[in-house]
Amino acid sequence: MRNATKTIAATALYICATAGFGMQDSCSAQSGATLTPVVELYTSEGCSSCPPADRWASTLKGPAAQGRIVVQAFHVGYWDYIGWVDRFASPAYTARQRQIAAANGLRSIYTPQVVRNGQDWRDEDRVLAAGEPARARISLQRSADNLFEASVAPLQGDAAWSAYWTVTEHGHSSRVSAGENRGELLQHNFVVRQYTPVGSYQGAQKLRFNSIAADGQHARQVNLVVFDPRTGKPLQALSLGC
Repeated sequence: MRNATKTIAATALYICATAGFGMQDSCSAQSGATLTPVVELYTSEGCSSCPPADRWASTLKGPAAQGRIVVQAFHVGYWDYIGWVDRFASPAYTARQRQIAAANGLRSIYTPQVVRNGQDWRDEDRVLAAGEPARARISLQRSADNLFEASVAPLQGDAAWSAYWTVTEHGHSSRVSAGENRGELLQHNFVVRQYTPVGSYQGAQKLRFNSIAADGQHARQVNLVVFDPRTGKPLQALSLGC
């Protein structure tokens, strides 16, 4: 394997934003003028080189809570045959990784892999680098316990765009009893528990998303990533921590 590296009830609407990003400490948020970096970690509990990458991703909890980055850990199952079945894995996550590999001209997929803004990424120190202008505007709010609504507007008028939602959870752990990580207690944050592509659109649109129920034990984030369907590159992304 290759080595690589809550609800606030209020009578007033609270949206805190800066020129660079929207804050995610309430149940509504608005994106800023700068593109929020989107990081995808492809990982597996059956991969002996993945725990360091998982720990690295966990160091991004602070910036993610501040709205400075959207992080998603997609667990894949193609190492399950070694002896340990990753309970967080989904074939849909492997399919997404293959799509990204094809877009990047990669001949194979691997774990751990970090993808930043749609590109294979090897520079951990620059993952938070900002400055690129956003090409879409997002307003996001929770309208019911597990119902979320978003307004999306590309900044180039009637430009085409696609999007996907994810629900990520923190504080998961697994005591592994087989495979390459046998005997290890693995700690996970940003675990993708739901991944829902929502198709392609043109111009300003409104989206609705029914999320899986919060389990009350693991803090979650609901993420919306809007991207260019031709390149896969994000136009803007936003999260809610509720």
